[in-house]
Amino acid sequence: MSERPILHEYAASGNCYKIRLTAALLAYPIERREYDIIAGETRTPAFLAKVNPNGRIPVLQIGDKFLPESNAACFWLADGTHLVPHDRFARADMLHWMFWEQYNHEPNVATLRFWMKWIGEANLSDVQRALVPVKQEAGAAALALMDEYLAGRDWLVGAGLTLADIALYAYTHVAEDSGFFALADYPGVQAWIARVEGEPGFVAMGD
Repeated sequence: MSERPILHEYAASGNCYKIRLTAALLAYPIERREYDIIAGETRTPAFLAKVNPNGRIPVLQIGDKFLPESNAACFWLADGTHLVPHDRFARADMLHWMFWEQYNHEPNVATLRFWMKWIGEANLSDVQRALVPVKQEAGAAALALMDEYLAGRDWLVGAGLTLADIALYAYTHVAEDSGFFALADYPGVQAWIARVEGEPGFVAMGD
């Protein structure tokens, strides 16, 4: 095997975790390089010049190439494997869920988790505090949509686990961390979470 890819990450991030989970499910060895985003380690001149000019992680480094954005990195790892459907429509449907995760789910469920668990409610700006109920409502709507959809099927796309499930599992399974969502309210989602966690090769976020 050629040189292992390097994951530039903050381990507690769901966006970083989904890449580690994809690699684990595929038994694809990667190296990990940790950054403290709270301390601003992804905003240093060296990071901006060498890793990601956008100042964000995760970034998957493949040789001397750097691939930002979590779902793009997952796709690079999984392209040509059972985690990406062969059927043209199913593959596009997988991407639909991955785009939806970044646009409808992550900005609400994940942002509230970060604000409440890492920044702290007392430290929120006036703008952030005003957005809390908006994001809570939007996050609940996203979880409800998933719950309704999963009520009649085991997986988001097709008959098995795909990148769509991995992308959405990452922040869904820790949605309660913000204190605003109760997974017990979403039995279809809970059953789906259990299925993801039962997959061979599964690793938990803290592993």
